[in-house]
Amino acid sequence: MSNNKSLLTPSPLNPTFRPDVIQSLIDGVDRYNPDNVSILEEYLSTQLQNEEYDLMANLAILKLYQFNPHLVNDVVISNILVKALTAIPNPDFNLCLYLLQEGSLSDDNVSKLILLQQLLEEARYQEFWEVYEKDDTYKDLSMEAVGFDTAIRKVILTAICMAYQTISVDLLRTYLNYPKGDTKFETFIQSQGLTTKDDVIIINTNYDNEAKPTVIRENIKFEQLTKVIGYSNEL
Repeated sequence: MSNNKSLLTPSPLNPTFRPDVIQSLIDGVDRYNPDNVSILEEYLSTQLQNEEYDLMANLAILKLYQFNPHLVNDVVISNILVKALTAIPNPDFNLCLYLLQEGSLSDDNVSKLILLQQLLEEARYQEFWEVYEKDDTYKDLSMEAVGFDTAIRKVILTAICMAYQTISVDLLRTYLNYPKGDTKFETFIQSQGLTTKDDVIIINTNYDNEAKPTVIRENIKFEQLTKVIGYSNEL
């Protein structure tokens, strides 16, 4: 079955789960009031626990940090970046980086998360999981984000579905970091609407992975055409 819609969808500017108090804060001048940073930070904690993601609210926190350096909380920054990783390939992670001060950008944890971003965006999925699991710091950084591993698997699978119509079971299992024999792989694949046939994953065609007809247009000037015709008459 073909789906003519792109799988690439931007992060919603006004997610339905956003509380009214946060909506009012974001829409008004109070978003620049440093006294409100704790409200936004608490909302971030809710996002982490409930597997939700609100880009605009998180950017508001970083903007307050930018104007009020004394409020900067490194743990909060890391949590915001962790959530932004789950929005790749959208540019959310870079949007967050643009609001960070030099001191935060040079923080070791931020550098580690930037590495994860690069590995994901460069489709180096096996290396991503190797780096992520080799250093316990990464587990510590993502610990508060419930469902982080699953969210990253969805990021990877979306990228795969945008590029391929079929992929071998073993290769996709490696990309998603499921050991051979782990039945969670089959459960995950089925939950994402994919089917398996003869050790191959079948991906529905969509706007991104569907072959596009190539139109070749050759522009020949009239003067060139007359020369060609004249030359042919001489043969």
